[in-house]
Amino acid sequence: MIERIRCSGMAKSLIGSELASFVKQRQAKQVRMLRQAHGIAPRLVIIKSQRASDVINTYVRIKQRYASDILIDVDVVACEQAAMAGAIEAANADPTVHGIVVQLPLDEPDATDEIVALVDPTKDVDGLGPQAVFGSATAEAIDWLLIGHDINLSDAAIVILGRGRLVGRSLEQLWQARGWHVQAYDRRHRPSDDELCKADVIVSATGAAHSLTSAQVGANAVVVDAGTASEDGAIVGDIADELYERRDISLTPRKGGVGPLTVTLLFEHVIQAALQRASKKSEP
Repeated sequence: MIERIRCSGMAKSLIGSELASFVKQRQAKQVRMLRQAHGIAPRLVIIKSQRASDVINTYVRIKQRYASDILIDVDVVACEQAAMAGAIEAANADPTVHGIVVQLPLDEPDATDEIVALVDPTKDVDGLGPQAVFGSATAEAIDWLLIGHDINLSDAAIVILGRGRLVGRSLEQLWQARGWHVQAYDRRHRPSDDELCKADVIVSATGAAHSLTSAQVGANAVVVDAGTASEDGAIVGDIADELYERRDISLTPRKGGVGPLTVTLLFEHVIQAALQRASKKSEP
């Protein structure tokens, strides 16, 4: 069984924003070093649909603000899906670009695999392509979050709800590679409430608003909300409001959980790509 966090009469909040802020300070120093010592300005290109939703545009602005804080340049390319291949090709060929993000979902989701696979693996900082050098930013963010809160998963019964590209599938692969006990379910094969109640750790990444209820979560469980949905113009998660009233579980807050660390990991990858470029630049 997992070495559970003891809640002492109140829920343990798995805050990610504090760790993200700590890492961000180190990243800012690295970027200054790259600019001053190597003459390299880390640069990210975000390619999105011209018809991107308000939710998607909010995520893009969050990335832009974070980048501005640590002096990373960001270019946003809004185009029709038919033009995305050309935009990716141009960014791939540009030596001043260190990271490329294809902002999902696309207008035609069936083409996602084809479009994402076009990104240069060394610039795929979201870690979504089949040959990406970097891991999934969101999956790594969840991993960092739990490690940062001293949660030992080696003997835990872990359930991942949702096997999407951005979160579930990548996290399943990451944790299974460590030999951990992971069961992942897509929307068509959701476990019963009784099965969920037996889980030590639940990561919900379905994108179905408020779909994880208190009846599905056992005492002392660790719950990570990695889902996003739009409800009345606001961004909401998978966790039902009633779970926040529990005092016997550990869970991510409505804001400041996985999201801030995902952005941090994305730019961690951009910086690593720029550092690799600096290393090659200094070679005789």
